[in-house]
Amino acid sequence: MHFMFWKGWHCQFLEDDMKTPLPRTLTLGDDQKIWEMAKRGGFPLNIAGRREIEGALRKGGGGIWLDLTPEQYAKLRTPERR
Repeated sequence: MHFMFWKGWHCQFLEDDMKTPLPRTLTLGDDQKIWEMAKRGGFPLNIAGRREIEGALRKGGGGIWLDLTPEQYAKLRTPERR
């Protein structure tokens, strides 16, 4: 998951090749939602993981590697309905 702050946290999800975007994106209202996404996505929230997220939040963007369940991955592969 790559995230960047611009009038909210814009999150983009990439395939394993780290080049191909998945069709689903999210815009989150606050930093706490990034932490929730990391936790739900299986990102290790040990000391190193927490420092990685804190640094990215301070910089206004960054990325983390999520370990998604098959159901979570399938949902991100489904285009958003508008």
